[in-house]
Amino acid sequence: MAKTTFSCSACGASFSKWSGRCDGCGEWNTITEDKGLSKGGPASKSLGMRRGKTIPLSDLATEETPPPRTCCGVGELDRVLGGGLVPASAILVGGDPGIGKSTLLLQAAAQFARSGLKTIYVSGEEASAQVRMRAQRLGLAEAPVKLAAETNLRDILTTLEAERPQLAIIDSIQTMWADHVDSAPGSVSQVRAAAHELTTFAKTNGISIIMVGHVTKEGQIAGPRVVEHMVDTVLYFEGERGHQFRILRAVKNRFGPADEIGVFEMTGGGLSEVRNPSALFLSERGTPSPGSVVFSGIEGTRPVLVEMQALVAPSPHSQPRRAVVGWDSSRLAMILAVLEARCGIPFAGLDVYLNVAGGMKISEPAADLAVAAALLSAREDTALPADTVVFGEISLSGALRPAPQTENRLKEAQKLGFTAAIAPSGGKSVAVEGLALRQASDLAGFVGEYFGAG
Repeated sequence: MAKTTFSCSACGASFSKWSGRCDGCGEWNTITEDKGLSKGGPASKSLGMRRGKTIPLSDLATEETPPPRTCCGVGELDRVLGGGLVPASAILVGGDPGIGKSTLLLQAAAQFARSGLKTIYVSGEEASAQVRMRAQRLGLAEAPVKLAAETNLRDILTTLEAERPQLAIIDSIQTMWADHVDSAPGSVSQVRAAAHELTTFAKTNGISIIMVGHVTKEGQIAGPRVVEHMVDTVLYFEGERGHQFRILRAVKNRFGPADEIGVFEMTGGGLSEVRNPSALFLSERGTPSPGSVVFSGIEGTRPVLVEMQALVAPSPHSQPRRAVVGWDSSRLAMILAVLEARCGIPFAGLDVYLNVAGGMKISEPAADLAVAAALLSAREDTALPADTVVFGEISLSGALRPAPQTENRLKEAQKLGFTAAIAPSGGKSVAVEGLALRQASDLAGFVGEYFGAG
C-alpha cells in the first residue's frame, strides 16, 4: 500500500501527516493530501507520489536578445549555419565516405580557433598523426586547435569538462562507445546514448558540439532517426565523386533557414568556397544543343542556375530505360505521362536519360517545366536559345503553376547574362530590366509555341 503524504499548497513543503499550520512557511490550512503525479501503473514504473520542484515560466512577450553567433570566415559554412555558430548548439553533419566531411570540419575548426574560439577536435576513426598529416597538407598546422584520438565517451566528456572549450568536434558519432550501454560501438543503442549525452552536455555546459555521422546506402544518417531530432542542426554533405563540387545542405536548423546550401570546390589544398555557384555550374556549358535547358532554381534563400540535360533515343529493348541523375525519378515519370496524355507526345519505345549538370541535386517542383523543355528539345532535336532560362511547376491537368520567388530567379538570370525567361503566367507581375519574360498558361500552349507540337 502506497504511503500517504501531505504537502503545503503555499510553499510546497512535504509532511508525513496533516497539521493545521505549515512549519515551513507558517501559513494556516494550506496542507492537503498529495494525490500523486501518476494515477495508474505500478509504482516502480510510474512517477508515483513524489513531486519535483516547480519550474519558472515565462510568456511569449519576454524580450530576450538573440543568441550571439561566431563566424568562422568561411562564408558558405556561415550561411548554412544561419549566420554563424550559436553557443551551446548541437550540430550533426552527414555524408558519403570520402566526400570531404573531415576535411571541411578540420578547416572549420582551424578557422573558428583563429577567430578566438577554444576548439578541440576528437577523432575516433583516425590516429592523431593522420589528422596532423591532413592539417599539414591543408596548411593548417599552425592553427590553435587541440587534438585527441579517443572513442570512450566518458573520457571525452571528462576532458571537455576539464578543458572547457567553446567548440568540440566529434568525428564520428558511430565510433563513440558509452561504457554503460551493453552493445558494440555503432549500434543503435550506442549511437542514441552517445548523441543524447553529447547533446545534453552541450546544453548544460554552453559548449557547441559538431558531430560527424555516417550514412547508409540510401544516403540517410546511420543509426536511429531520433538522433536527428535531438540535435539543433542537421547538415548533409553532397556531391558526386566525378565532380569537384561539394554541396553542404541544411535539412534542419533551429537557428536559421532549412534547405540553405553552401557550395564548395574540392582542390588540392582542401575545400574552397564558391561565392557564385550559378556561374560555376554553368561554366562548362558550351554552344546550345538539343536537350540542354538552363533552370533557374531556389536553394534555401539563394537563387541557383543549373543546366538540365536530357537525351532521348530509340530503345532496342521491349522495356525502355528511364535513367535519372540529380532529380526524382518518380517526378520524371509523371512529366512523361502528362506530356503524352495532355500534349499527345508519346515517349513509348524511347530511352530517356536526364541529368543535372555539375552534380547538383534538385528537389523543388519548379524544375518541372525545365525538365519538360529538355525532354522535348532532345526528342524534337531542337535547341532552345542559349540566353533563355526556364522554370515552373506542371500539374497533372497540364496547367502551369507559378513558382515562388520569381523576382529573385529572374534577377540571378539577368546578372549572368541571360536575356529571356519562360515561366508560367498567373503569378505576380515582375519586370527585370534587360530580361524579357515570356509566359505560358498551360503545357500544351508551351509545347505548341516553342516546339511546334501538341
